[in-house]
Amino acid sequence: MTKLAPFIFLLLALGLWQAAVWIGNVPSYVMPGPVAIATAFFKARWALGAGLLSTLAVTVSALLASTILGVVLALAMAASPLFRAAVQPWAVMLQVTPVVAIAPLIIIWVGQPFLALVACAMVVSFFAILSNTAAGLAGTPAELLDLFKLNGARRWQVLLHLSLPYALPFFLTGLRLAGTLALVGAVVAEFVAGSGGFASGLAWEIIEASYRLEIPRMFAALFLLGATGVAIYASLGALERLILTRRDGP
Repeated sequence: MTKLAPFIFLLLALGLWQAAVWIGNVPSYVMPGPVAIATAFFKARWALGAGLLSTLAVTVSALLASTILGVVLALAMAASPLFRAAVQPWAVMLQVTPVVAIAPLIIIWVGQPFLALVACAMVVSFFAILSNTAAGLAGTPAELLDLFKLNGARRWQVLLHLSLPYALPFFLTGLRLAGTLALVGAVVAEFVAGSGGFASGLAWEIIEASYRLEIPRMFAALFLLGATGVAIYASLGALERLILTRRDGP
């Protein structure tokens, strides 16, 4: 029953929404009901599907690049306190800077549209992996470190057989968060790029629908975007459980 609860809630919410639109006789250009949104989605399914694929390409590329960058920086920070002190404040500053404010600069500096979108999404997503992985590496129990050293383990052996396995759950948690953040960054970058003339992704579908006052189609794109975010989060959560179950299994 617990697993069905979200779907039951969704059906109830959609039913109440549709009833309110019908009873209030609300025009679809003000607030479309689920029926109008589903109809618009069916009519524009190919365009929305192509936009989704474009957005997913940016999201996945940004997540892969963020994973590599975040893990490399976290390992360097764990190996060198000086490097950690030098890099961490700048990483935090980059994280708290709104990507919508720097996306135009990134797009101009990078030049190539796809790589520019990936770079913008990376700015949003990489810190989740960096901070979680760094926390896991830094939290390795001191008594286990001492035990490895007493047995003559080299630094790379400590890293490979102790620190990395201990930090794995932290990394996987960061990866799950970074997946949804990469999607957010991709959409924000597409909004900025679309305003500048580079049409791509679901964000452009939303912009184009708003220009034409096709509000049901805009809602359809928004729902597709939300469903994609849920799917990414659930998929990475399943991957996390699979990896940790195999690691901790018999």
